[in-house]
Amino acid sequence: MINGDVSFWWNQIGRPASRDPLPGPTTADVCIVGAGYTGLWTAYYLKKAAPALRIVILEQRFAGYGASGRNGGWLTNSVTGGREQYVASHGRDAAARFQTGMNETVDEVIRVAAAEGIDADIVKGGEFTVAYDRPQQQRLEASARSEQGWAMTDVELLSPAAARARIDVAGATGAMWHPHCARINPAKLAAGLARVVEGLGVEIFEDTQVSEIAPHRAITARGVVEAEFVVRATEGFTAGLKGLHRAWLPMNSTLIATAPLGSDVWASIGWEGRETLGDMAHAYMYAQRTADDRIAIGGRGVPYRFGSQTDSDGQTPAGTVAALRGILTRFFPATAGVAIDHAWSGVLGVPRDWAATVGLDPATGLAWAGGYVGTGVATTNLAGRTLTDLILDRETGLTRLPWVNHRVRNWEPEPLRWLAVHALYRAYSLADRAELSRRQTTPPLASVADAVSGRGH
Repeated sequence: MINGDVSFWWNQIGRPASRDPLPGPTTADVCIVGAGYTGLWTAYYLKKAAPALRIVILEQRFAGYGASGRNGGWLTNSVTGGREQYVASHGRDAAARFQTGMNETVDEVIRVAAAEGIDADIVKGGEFTVAYDRPQQQRLEASARSEQGWAMTDVELLSPAAARARIDVAGATGAMWHPHCARINPAKLAAGLARVVEGLGVEIFEDTQVSEIAPHRAITARGVVEAEFVVRATEGFTAGLKGLHRAWLPMNSTLIATAPLGSDVWASIGWEGRETLGDMAHAYMYAQRTADDRIAIGGRGVPYRFGSQTDSDGQTPAGTVAALRGILTRFFPATAGVAIDHAWSGVLGVPRDWAATVGLDPATGLAWAGGYVGTGVATTNLAGRTLTDLILDRETGLTRLPWVNHRVRNWEPEPLRWLAVHALYRAYSLADRAELSRRQTTPPLASVADAVSGRGH
C-alpha cells in the first residue's frame, strides 16, 4: 500500500513537469495566491473576460497540490454550512437563489471540462445518502423532508429495497438521492485547468511560498509581486499566512482507495449509476466508484493538528486506514479480501461559522474565497466566477448572492482550538458507536456537539 505521496489521484495520472518558481520581483494586474481550484477557476474566467490582464499565480508546491488534488471527487451542489443560515440573514429568496446557483455550477464545471478538452472521468450520477440504523433513518427522513421544501433540490426519498437496488449497502434502512452531483477525478480536473489557463496566457509559478498578503502585494522569499488585485485562494493552508493563523481551521480528511474490484464483487454491490455515496453518521463517510472500478472512501480520521499545522505529503496513521477499511467492509462485506492500494490525507478550510465566503475590498485590492468545509469542488467554480465579476466591477446576480463579502470571527487560540475540535469529534464518534449498538434515537451528546460547533459536523 502506498501511504501519502500526496494522493491516489496524482499517483494514478502522474504529476506534470514542474513549473519554474517566481524569478524575482514583478508586477501584475491580478496576483492569485494558490493554484488550486479557486485560483485556477478565477484565472480562467478573468482571462476569458479580459484577455489583456496579466495574471500571475503563485503556488507553494505544484498546481493542485492541496485539497484540489486530494478530495473525494464530489462535484455537488451543497451550500456550505446549509441554506438555513441565509434564510435567517438574507431571506428565503436569497437562499433559494444561492441553491439554484450551486445547481447550475455543477453543470458549468461539466460544460467547461467538455469545452476545454479536460477528461476528468466525470459521471453525473447524483448524490446518494444512505442510513443504516434507526437514528440515522430518522435524520435521513427529516433531512429529506427539509430538502423537499425547496423545489430546486430535487431530492427523492428511497425505501430500503429501492436504496439497496441502486447501491447494496449492508443493512441499509433507506436512502435519499438528488441529481445535482457528479463523480470526478480531482487531479485530472486540476491538471486540466492548469493546462488550460496557461494556454490562455496565465503565468503559474510553482515552488513559491507566499508568507504574507498585504494591500496590492504578495510577499515571497523569491520576490514581491505587486498587483492591483491580490486574491487569497489558499483554503486549508491559510493559517500559514502572516496575520491569518486563526482565520480558517485546517481540518484533516483521509481517503483510501482499494485495488480494482472484480465483476463478481460489483455484481453484489451494484452502483451502476456511479453515484457519490455518503451516510447520515455524525462522523460521516464519503465514497465514489472510480473510473477504473475501485472504491475510494474517506472520513475524518485525526481531525486537526495542534497549532493549525498541515502535512506535507498526505501521510496517514495506520489507525485511520484501519477505521476506513472497517467502514468499507461494513458497508460492502464482499470487499473483505480486497487490497487497499493507497491511503492519503489533506486539509480543508473551516471558518468559525462553517460558512464559505468570497469577497473583495476595493480599497486594498485584497480578494478572497474559501472556507468550503469539504464542499469546494463545485463551490470553487462559483467563487471564481464571482471574483471575476467583483474584480471587473460588474454587478451581477453572482455578486448579489448572500455569501459575498461575508465576514466571520477568528477561531479560538490554542490550546482551546485543539481541545474543542478533538472533543467534538470524540463526541460524534461516541454517538455513532452508540447508534450502531442499537440505540433508537440520536444521542444527546451529538446534539450538544452540534450546538457547540456552531454548525454541526
